[in-house]
Amino acid sequence: MRPPRFTLHRLSWPLISLTLLLLGIPLALRLSLGWNHLYGYLSDLAIGSLLVVLVHQRHWLLSGLSLVLWGILCLGSVELVSAVGRMPALSDIQYLTDRQFLSHSTQGSGPTYPGLALALLGTLLIYLFTRLCRSNTATRFKRTALLLPLALLAAHGLLQQLKPSEADQWLQFNLPHKLLAEAGSSARQQILDWIDPPPAGPVDIRGLSQLDLSGSPLLKQAGSARNVLIITLEGVPGAYLQASRTAIGSPYNQQPMPRLSQWAERGMLTYDYVLHSHQTIRGLYAMLCGDYSKLDTGTPKGLELLNNPQRSEQCLPAQLRERGLSTHFLQGAGLRFMAKDQIMPRMGFEHTRGRDWFRNKPYLEFPWGMDDKAFFEGALNYIHTLRQQAQPWMLTLLTVGTHQPYSAPQEYLDRHETPKLAAIAYLDDAVADFLDSLEQRGVLNDTLVIVTSDESHGLENVRLASAWGFNLLLAPEQSDLPKLKHGVYGHVDLTASVLDYFAFPVPDALSGRSLLRNYAHGREMISYTNGLLRLHDGHGSLTECDFQNVCRRYDSEGFIAANAPFVGRITGRPARLISQRAALLDQSLLHNQSEQRFQFANSHPVALKNGEVDDWADNLIGAQYLTLNAASRTQVSLKIRATKLDKNGARLQLKTKEYERETDIEIPQLPLLTRDQPVELTFSFDNPKTRKAFSFHLTGQGNGAIEIVDFTVTSTPLQDESELLATQSEAESSEPGADAEMTTP
Repeated sequence: MRPPRFTLHRLSWPLISLTLLLLGIPLALRLSLGWNHLYGYLSDLAIGSLLVVLVHQRHWLLSGLSLVLWGILCLGSVELVSAVGRMPALSDIQYLTDRQFLSHSTQGSGPTYPGLALALLGTLLIYLFTRLCRSNTATRFKRTALLLPLALLAAHGLLQQLKPSEADQWLQFNLPHKLLAEAGSSARQQILDWIDPPPAGPVDIRGLSQLDLSGSPLLKQAGSARNVLIITLEGVPGAYLQASRTAIGSPYNQQPMPRLSQWAERGMLTYDYVLHSHQTIRGLYAMLCGDYSKLDTGTPKGLELLNNPQRSEQCLPAQLRERGLSTHFLQGAGLRFMAKDQIMPRMGFEHTRGRDWFRNKPYLEFPWGMDDKAFFEGALNYIHTLRQQAQPWMLTLLTVGTHQPYSAPQEYLDRHETPKLAAIAYLDDAVADFLDSLEQRGVLNDTLVIVTSDESHGLENVRLASAWGFNLLLAPEQSDLPKLKHGVYGHVDLTASVLDYFAFPVPDALSGRSLLRNYAHGREMISYTNGLLRLHDGHGSLTECDFQNVCRRYDSEGFIAANAPFVGRITGRPARLISQRAALLDQSLLHNQSEQRFQFANSHPVALKNGEVDDWADNLIGAQYLTLNAASRTQVSLKIRATKLDKNGARLQLKTKEYERETDIEIPQLPLLTRDQPVELTFSFDNPKTRKAFSFHLTGQGNGAIEIVDFTVTSTPLQDESELLATQSEAESSEPGADAEMTTP
């Protein structure tokens, strides 16, 4: 008897294409990217097989929509890891599907992995086509088919318990698995808090928050420099400097910034230097105000300074201005985003300059601002002007070229594998040329120069790269300073260090130590980057709490280390104490005021674009990343007038976003702004739940300039729950914009 003949029509093409989409592509992608880790392959197999069983048995339309969402999340996760070295968090999922955000983030070079996008799309189309052709004959799975993915998930969890890994999250999880584990750990934490409530007594944070100048000074007397120059490089991790890598024995063997590494050999380099958070405004606050930036996604403390003049007087620029230095801030990007046009003056900068200040022509068109070479050439001219004056000065510089989507000339792109590496090389040459010029002009003879970074965009397969910064100090007394500064330091120490160099009094309200002192004992240090809360106890132990609220303890003499032996897990109250201490450090500068009030207008003329505008680069107002408390009402008042508009006027648009994605809040349409007809508008909306990372985006199109006279955001608590319910009901039944009042003078 002849065996049954095998023919292609007997194959289940829908199932084959679905398996390729959910299992084949993720596994091949992990292999091609070098993300080789047992836990990662287990995660891909578990989630992929689970989705195959669940998706294939549903209606083709529901299956298709589910797979489209899955593909977007997969592509977005890979792009985010490539750009900033971290996986998406729950909050990020809301804007991984935001078309404008993704297009802006990849502007100039397109997606980093277009082949992945094409593979996902092509396989999805094949699956949908074959499903439609065989809609009545889709493969049905028995319930026992779920046992395989569930067993794989259980094996992954068991291995995590028995042999925890220090590898990055994307090496151990795929995105759906990470989100599932995160939700499960949150529920488990709530149950534990109910069974064993956290202690109600005071939590001691003095080891983190106190000022410590007890160390022995490196200099016998006050430094001889007259001026202060702080150079802040966008997103650069400490691993880019050869001396830092050598000091901790890092296996990272690339040379992305060889020229800056040479300069690091000539100054005092602090290699175990901790960055406390992501986001530029948070890094600048920690550096310049001697305080930990918030270790969560709440309203940045920099914004809260706008309502706390007493605390802002203790920031470094204000302290130096009080002692006779003129203070200046210069960045390559525009100032309005994140309200740096107001935050930096509040910190004490007498002159705050952004993209509009530069008169030299940029070498590249870059959406965020000046390319790095042109920026440093402009900065050199700025310093030349300062040196013509008799008054000593402080200047803080902030680059932007190594911000995604990265800025580099074609010759650099041709020499490097990715636009990111090309942008880093371009910055390396630009900052090294700048330092060479400072030396040739004698600036280094009378200026304290500090080179650092605002945050770290991370590195794959490099331990703690997202929290690893650097501090390169160049001083006239260089021969009296060590080449390498040992010990754990961070951005929280920079303000105290500069004041200590000049032997100026250091306000007791500041936190941190001085880089210009040696200490006989360790100190506590905390950081929250890449979704990981890390606390070093100052006695050789580092505790790391992940997105699952699982805390692991390692033997680590310093904070930044290439390797650290795993000691064990921490659970229960000791683990919760770490998050409690972080929460106390996050205490609002508003001192828990029930009412929040921010004024974002500065009455400076703003030039408009006459063509297409972008919500990000062309935002006219700096009201970003606010936290609006639950059961509160937010009122917005704005007034805008024309200064130099043509007869066609200006078209204005106001949007609101939460976690970078547009909200469903009804915002009244703004009328046409003309030379003789200003726009005045007041509207309000309620916040039934807490809104985090909440932003206003005001854009305008026209030929000329406008002046934003008023943009006030006030958030007050509702009187009681019944009022909140009443306003919700009223909002549902009213016409859009019914709670807004628009007037013209």
